[in-house]
Amino acid sequence: MTITEYIKSLDEAGRGLADAAAEAGTDAEVPACPGWRVRDLLRHTAMVHRWATTLVAEARTSYHPGEGETTLDGEELLAHFRDGHAGLVAALRAAPEALECWTFLPAPSPLAFWARRQTHETTVHRADAQSALAGGPGPVDPAIAVDGIDELFGAFHSGDRSRVRPDKPGTLRVRATDTGDLWTVHLSPTAPPRTERGAKGPADTELSGPADRLYLTLWNRLPADAVTVTGDADLARLWRETSSIT
Repeated sequence: MTITEYIKSLDEAGRGLADAAAEAGTDAEVPACPGWRVRDLLRHTAMVHRWATTLVAEARTSYHPGEGETTLDGEELLAHFRDGHAGLVAALRAAPEALECWTFLPAPSPLAFWARRQTHETTVHRADAQSALAGGPGPVDPAIAVDGIDELFGAFHSGDRSRVRPDKPGTLRVRATDTGDLWTVHLSPTAPPRTERGAKGPADTELSGPADRLYLTLWNRLPADAVTVTGDADLARLWRETSSIT
């Protein structure tokens, strides 16, 4: 995906999040995030958006903590969220391709990193907001979903901080039935997951389904039965219990 495509998706995801939050109300429970209400989701995401905006707009080349969460609620909180989201979109659109600033995952460039990371941050949290509505999380564009699975496996769970460690080696395959994309994830008790694109040898467990359902299931935003699980269910359970990003 191009940086322009990421920013467009970020713009759409933030608007969708705000619309769902407004419909649900800030006191509504967020089933995808146990213990949170919509106000908690808005406060968190608004804080992240403003933090990322500062790093990009001010070209900060070292870590800079955010300003913390607002205590606003109701319509004021929704306006605060919308303003911060719009500011992030504007900052990314205005940033030069040669932007130098702090990042925390591998990427082709700092601008590509922040455009991609905030796209998925906001898309996942849009699904959280939609989980507060009767219809639940809506569809995610397949291209975004595939890219988000790539980020999850290739960035978040490729380093030593990943807690996905089975008692014995195993292989998890993820198959997107609508796009044809395949990931083979080699799991080890002593090393972080190692992911290859494509079907590389046999797999102990396979998760299959539309890309967007896989995306939200792997991010633990949909129940395990939102996709088809074949083979050793223990590896699917291990992912669910240990893969959350902190």
